[in-house]
Amino acid sequence: MTDLLLIGGATPVMLDRLGEKFTIHKTTDMDDPAAWLADNGSKISYVATNGHDGVKPAYVDAMPNLKAISCYGVGYDAIDTTQAVSRGIVVTHTPNVLNAEVATTTVLLMLACYREILRDDAYVRAGRWEAEGNAPLTRSADGQTVGILGLGRIGQAIADKMAAFDATIVYHSRNQKDVPYKYYSDLKEMARDVDVLVCITPGGAATNKIVNAEVMEALGPQGTLINVSRGSVVDEAALIEALQSGKLGWAGLDVFEAEPKVPEALRKLDNVVLLPHVGSATNETRAAMGALTVDNLLQHLEDGTVISAVPECAGM
Repeated sequence: MTDLLLIGGATPVMLDRLGEKFTIHKTTDMDDPAAWLADNGSKISYVATNGHDGVKPAYVDAMPNLKAISCYGVGYDAIDTTQAVSRGIVVTHTPNVLNAEVATTTVLLMLACYREILRDDAYVRAGRWEAEGNAPLTRSADGQTVGILGLGRIGQAIADKMAAFDATIVYHSRNQKDVPYKYYSDLKEMARDVDVLVCITPGGAATNKIVNAEVMEALGPQGTLINVSRGSVVDEAALIEALQSGKLGWAGLDVFEAEPKVPEALRKLDNVVLLPHVGSATNETRAAMGALTVDNLLQHLEDGTVISAVPECAGM
C-alpha cells in the first residue's frame, strides 16, 4: 500500500475510497505532525489536503518522495506551488464542480443585502410586525450594475445567474477576456461605476487587500460589496470603518481574514450579512469535490497523470 498524508478532514466516502489504495496517515491523529514527518516523511508519496489548511512548506521539505498534492477546494493559495513545481510535485484542485453553488451563494448574499432579509426576519420574530406595522421598505435588486473582480469560471457562473435579475455585468481581472462584458483595467474606476462589487479572485500575495479603503469609498454609500473569494482579498479593518462610517452601504461576506474568527465590530453591524465560509457547502457539491479530490490521487497512482492540475502544474 502506498502511504498518503491526510491534512485536515475527509468524508467517510473519501476515506473508504482512499483506504482501498493507500495507507492513510492523518495529521489530526498526530500530536506533532512536524515531528512525525521528521521520522516518517520519506515514506509519504501523496498528500490530500484542503484549501484552508494547505501544506506547510516545511512539511513538503520533510517528504522527499512526495509525488502529488490533491487539494479539496478550488482555492489553493495555502500550497506553495513554486516549491511544488521546483520539486516536480503536481498539485491538483477541484474546479468547476463548485461553480454553480458559489454563484448561488453570491446571489443569495446580494439579495439578502438588498432586501434586508435578516432585518425583516428579526422584525417578524420579535413581534414588531404586529405591534408596529409594516417593516421599512428595501431596495430592488433588479437592473443593477454588477462588477466582478476575477472573471474566471466561477465569475462567469455568477454573471450567468445575475442575468435573471437583468444585471449589467462589468469586470476587472489580470487580463481582458473574450466576453461580452465591459472590461476595466482599474479596479477603483470599476468600483465607482457599479452598484455591486463581487470578489471572486484567487487569494495570495497578488490580491492581498486589493479591495482597500479607496476601492470601498469609490463603491460608495449606496454600494454593496460581496466577498466569496478569500478574506485576504479585502482589507477587513478598512471594511469595518467604511461600513461604520457609511462610506460603504452594505456587505455580504462568506470569507474573513482570520476565519473562523470574525471581528466583534463586524458582527455588531446591521448592514452586513455574515456566512461561515459556506459558498460551496451543499451535500451535492461537497460530494463532487470529494470525488474529484480522490480521483486525482487514484489516477496519478495508476498512470502518473491527473484530472485537474492547478495552472502552475499544467503539463507536468
